[in-house]
Parts: sequence; structure tokens; C-alpha cells
Amino acid sequence: MACFIVPATEAVVTTMVEKFAKGKESKEDSDKIKFSTKLSWLNKMLWGGSVLLAFEHIWHGEVVPFFPFLTAVKDGNTAKMLGEMKSVGVTMAVVVTFAWFIMVLVSNAIENRRAQESEKVSL
Repeated sequence: MACFIVPATEAVVTTMVEKFAKGKESKEDSDKIKFSTKLSWLNKMLWGGSVLLAFEHIWHGEVVPFFPFLTAVKDGNTAKMLGEMKSVGVTMAVVVTFAWFIMVLVSNAIENRRAQESEKVSL
């Protein structure tokens, strides 16, 4: 019904954090990927998933283009909708964030390995 709202809300917050981080990062060229770039990966995953889920809910008539926009609210199923947001929406947001965290760990490991190899070559 409205599970896409939870990852979309996380996407709004992480987009703001990304913009703030981008402004604080130094302009130096580095071999390492900047944190704001890594955070943009999360944003793309969250925004993409939220848009697809919203489209799916529109397709099934659960989201409509007139107030109150969510048919569950109009039909009096607000508790059921909030339960879905709590269970499905939070789970989706956590799974996407965990997948991003694994991506960042792998990226950091590759960067560290590359730095060690270039250090050996320079010696």
C-alpha cells in the first residue's frame, strides 16, 4: 500500500547528507572513491526502488492522483497501511542499505589492495 514511502524517506535524508558531504570533501585528486560518490550509490538504489514500488502501487490502484492519494487511507485501512510500512517498508530499506554497506566494504578492500600493490611497486 505505502511501503515505498519508507525507502523514499531514507533516500531524501541520504541525498541531503550526500550534498553536505560533497561540499565538505577536498578537491584533491585521490585514488580512493569519495564518500559522497559511495553515498550516491545508496541514493540511486533507494530512489530507483522507491520509484518502481510507487509505480507498482499506482498500477494496482493503491495510489491515486487525488487526495488522500492512498486508497488505504480513504477506505479506513490506515492501521493496515502503517503495519505494511513498518514491516515491509523498513525491511526493504534495511536490505538495500545492507547491500550498499557490502558494496562499500568490497570497494574499500579493492582500494586498499590497490594502494598496497602500488606501494610495493614504488619501493
